Amino acid sequence: MTTLSEVYRDNPVSDHHITPLDFDLIDGRVPESHLWPQFVEPGNKTQTRNLQDSPIPVIDLTSPDARNLIGQACETWGMFQVVNHGVPLELVNKVESESRRLFALPTHEKRTVLRSADAATGYGSARISSYFEKGMWHEGFTIMGSCVGDAKVLWPHDYQRFCDTMDAYQNHMKLLTHNLLLIILETLGVTQEEMNWANSTHDSQGALQLNSYPSCPNPSQAVGLAPHTDSLLLTLLNQNDISGLEIFVDGLGWSQVQPVEGAFVVNVGDLLHIFSNAKFPVVSHRAMVNQSKHRISVAYFHGPPVDSRLAPSSKFEKPCFKPLLVKEYVSLKTKHFSKALSLIRT
Repeated sequence: MTTLSEVYRDNPVSDHHITPLDFDLIDGRVPESHLWPQFVEPGNKTQTRNLQDSPIPVIDLTSPDARNLIGQACETWGMFQVVNHGVPLELVNKVESESRRLFALPTHEKRTVLRSADAATGYGSARISSYFEKGMWHEGFTIMGSCVGDAKVLWPHDYQRFCDTMDAYQNHMKLLTHNLLLIILETLGVTQEEMNWANSTHDSQGALQLNSYPSCPNPSQAVGLAPHTDSLLLTLLNQNDISGLEIFVDGLGWSQVQPVEGAFVVNVGDLLHIFSNAKFPVVSHRAMVNQSKHRISVAYFHGPPVDSRLAPSSKFEKPCFKPLLVKEYVSLKTKHFSKALSLIRT
């Protein structure tokens, strides 16, 4: 069985797009390599609107109306926030603490686990960096399954705490994703076979992404993560308590998704957009930075077996996407980025 890690191995990125900026050497200005002028040009359309409230609904998973509200949110926004989800707050806080412990290490130590061009796990810049001329104000650490190998390099005598925390968190994320997908797929009215395909806990593919956005001397000239959509079925994001996530809403422009205490942001990925025959929109989002705070976020990405067939559900009489294997779509996304969905439209 092919793994997600192997798919990324077969689609390497160039070496110079892997290494994050050495944030320890920042001298009070944004270097030219990370200067995004389009964010500061007067009157340009990339600026964020100052909306009073985020349009994204916050849904209590224990509410009797949760099923209907989740279905409506997926169809209207492609995103929602969920509370009372069952993941212990103590564990969420431990994940943030361990993430901060990792990113607080000196740059030369973090680079001892720098991922290679054909690897999917370890320390490095976001994979989407290769699609943009300018660098992003971001450093990340990706985990797929066990992280013992990298953790032993970083903390030879104190790695178990980090690994135990990340393992426990991944287990909770798998369970929560399973529950949320069950609700979402029920609202679509798909067949049991399709339900099993999208929601398999045995053969599913997952990745945990730790994101670090250091404080920036001039945040109006930089971007944490450039606009993109997520490739797999569903993403669960813990924003923590510092805002930075923004989504593009037709008619509104860029809008902040305000952090909600104890909530996870849940968003539709490309695969669920395809499977729903575009009934569920896939939301373009980006991460911005600020001057005073070091922001940490943690994303969990869930996908089906990568050797399986991907197509709109059989309930749709007129599919608007061509069928292909999941790994073929992921490869297509790594090569063509934002154009990938248009390349498989019928």
